[in-house]
Amino acid sequence: MTPTEFLHIVTPFKDKVFRLAKRLLVSTEEAEDATQEVLIKLWNNKAKIKAYKNVEAFSMTMTKNYCYDKLKSKQSQNLKIVHSNYEDKQMALQKQVELNDSLTWVEKIIENLPEQQRLIIQLRDIEAYDFDEIAKMLDMNQTAVRVALSRARKTIREKLTHTHNYGIK
Repeated sequence: MTPTEFLHIVTPFKDKVFRLAKRLLVSTEEAEDATQEVLIKLWNNKAKIKAYKNVEAFSMTMTKNYCYDKLKSKQSQNLKIVHSNYEDKQMALQKQVELNDSLTWVEKIIENLPEQQRLIIQLRDIEAYDFDEIAKMLDMNQTAVRVALSRARKTIREKLTHTHNYGIK
């Protein structure tokens, strides 16, 4: 496999790998390192790459496992999960402030979800994977993925409603 062929395969999903790593590791630098490590592992195993049914799903699983290993190591003890990849500069200032406030609340709520629900929210609602792919990546059945996603969304909705209605009678 030539470098061009390899890039043709990995380029469509390398940003998703980075975003998942960023979700798990927080630090942009750590996420860049994780992305690079996953791509290096793919390159080193380029002879086997055609045998994978879904290289993207395999890469996301590799990313998840790599990030978990990093989080377990002593270097990453102080990391926490946050999400900040949305920015729209064409909104009016007031709308921007409101949006940032809402995103901040959603980020705080997501970071307090159980780990599995955080991952499923990231993969389904942010990365737009389908349930079958998520189930394979997380080694779960689709029903369990749907239930966990439903519970995560319900928690987010309830906490957001409580936050925004606090003090209103």
